[in-house]
Amino acid sequence: MKKLICHDCKKELEKGDEFVLYEVVSDKFIKCKKCYEKDPVLKNFQKAEVYSRVVGYIRPVAQWNKGKQAEFGDRKEYDVNCCRPAKKVAKKTIVKKTAKKK
Repeated sequence: MKKLICHDCKKELEKGDEFVLYEVVSDKFIKCKKCYEKDPVLKNFQKAEVYSRVVGYIRPVAQWNKGKQAEFGDRKEYDVNCCRPAKKVAKKTIVKKTAKKK
């Protein structure tokens, strides 16, 4: 079985330890109970390079000038099926499972 390691303190969880499971898009992150009580917000994600179209060319947003980056930040995403802005939220699940020891 895969080792369970806390996202914040990098401690390997032992059998009987409680933890919180965060599901962000397709990734899963774990926080031990101590780190969760200290700060329940999941931080320190690796930045993803975002590409979009500006003036007809697909380019990384980080390479755009400040004005175009500000315009990109003002854009809203819509769900075509229901015509409401899409919500981007991390799904948090509190799990009371235990890590298995080798």
